[in-house]
Amino acid sequence: MPPPAPSATATAAGPRLVEGRGELSRSVTQALRSGQAPAYAPGTVLKADPWGEDLQLALYLLYELHYRGFDDVDDAREWDPDLLRLRAAMEARFLHALRIELSEAPRSVDEAFAPLLLEPVDLSDSLSHRLETDGELWQLREYAALRSLYHLKEADPHVWVIPRLSGRAKAAMVAIEYDEFGAGRAERIHARLFADLMSDLALDPAYGHYLDHAPAPVLATVNLMSLFGLHRASRGALVGHFACVEVTSSPGSRRLAKAMRRCGAGPAAEHFYAEHVEADAVHEQVVRRDVIGGLLADEPDLEADVAFGCAATVLLEDRLADHLREAWDGGRSALRAPLPRT
Repeated sequence: MPPPAPSATATAAGPRLVEGRGELSRSVTQALRSGQAPAYAPGTVLKADPWGEDLQLALYLLYELHYRGFDDVDDAREWDPDLLRLRAAMEARFLHALRIELSEAPRSVDEAFAPLLLEPVDLSDSLSHRLETDGELWQLREYAALRSLYHLKEADPHVWVIPRLSGRAKAAMVAIEYDEFGAGRAERIHARLFADLMSDLALDPAYGHYLDHAPAPVLATVNLMSLFGLHRASRGALVGHFACVEVTSSPGSRRLAKAMRRCGAGPAAEHFYAEHVEADAVHEQVVRRDVIGGLLADEPDLEADVAFGCAATVLLEDRLADHLREAWDGGRSALRAPLPRT
């Protein structure tokens, strides 16, 4: 069956579509603008760097069709078979690279999470510790701009796991997500709190505004949760990802709240992280006991997938932290284009 023809009116709710960074991402942007199938040479996906700008941006653009889409791109392209075929090939390339990197990673939940449950004595490798003690305001602004690609849709990718869970795991996951979405109050939705943080830092809080500034390491962290979220077969990995985020969030958020206070970033900037210190400390217990515990009680064969999701999250967060440290140690912006100084 041919793909549906573009409708007469396209959505105007999404962000601006950015330019490509290589053959794959250019083929995606051109396809989205023209309404045609993506055009790329045979073997392009297999030759692409799975960690590189081109493949990661192309994946990000295709995943965004399942969130808010893009301005002047028809909503019907979300399920375009040619775009889905390309996305599947790139996902396979990305997932293969992850499995190669994590071939020696733990396959049990206890082994995967044990290192995350204790605060390390040596925090020299901790990015949040660096920002807490030595970070400058321009670095906090860069960090927030990069993190906005996730935090302005915070918790959205994890919602996809809810219909794939049952019983105790589902009830616990819904309870956590209810908190993430403001417990019924729009002004307390965590994505809204992060938009307020961005305003305090003189950043543009518009959804997707800093996509063109974002290098591959941050795109990969967001793509990972979309990859897991959009595939029922990866429900265990998505639970592992979510649990890893919740387990590590509270200590890091405490340090980032102190960094915002020390640099005079503003009350909303400090509040976003202060809010996560208490909330995520509670969420950590619920996700480990009831979400993971409930899932594995129902489907014990998913334990290796949960451990993989945790390990993949740590891997990509470490790669992003390395990118930021390398740039900042060299006195350079960690963004593809520096932000205007305030």
